[in-house]
Amino acid sequence: MGIEDYGGGQTPQADVLVVTTNDVPGHQVTQIIGEVFGLTVRSRHLGSQIGAGLKSMIGGELKGLTKTLVEARSQAMERLVDQARARGANAVLMMRFDVSEAADVGTEVCAYGTAAVISKT
Repeated sequence: MGIEDYGGGQTPQADVLVVTTNDVPGHQVTQIIGEVFGLTVRSRHLGSQIGAGLKSMIGGELKGLTKTLVEARSQAMERLVDQARARGANAVLMMRFDVSEAADVGTEVCAYGTAAVISKT
């Protein structure tokens, strides 16, 4: 994975804008639709668990787990945007991620925010 694979974000052509702020400069919120979220649970395969266990003894980045978490965040974001779009939103405000363990077999990643309709001022 190159450095571009470790980030997130949207393309400039995205039809649903996702921001971590309350509002969008140059836009006004014309309608609040409500909470939306995207959720995924990813299990770790045996190879990455063994590798992570060995790596944790000597230190350093756990690249297999990093890759899994990046993929999980991206999938959660896609699902968040899909839900917002389906409900008629063109923006998601105050987007956040929540990450937790899921029954000791994987990692749960939830992207959530407030679906809204915005327009340029």
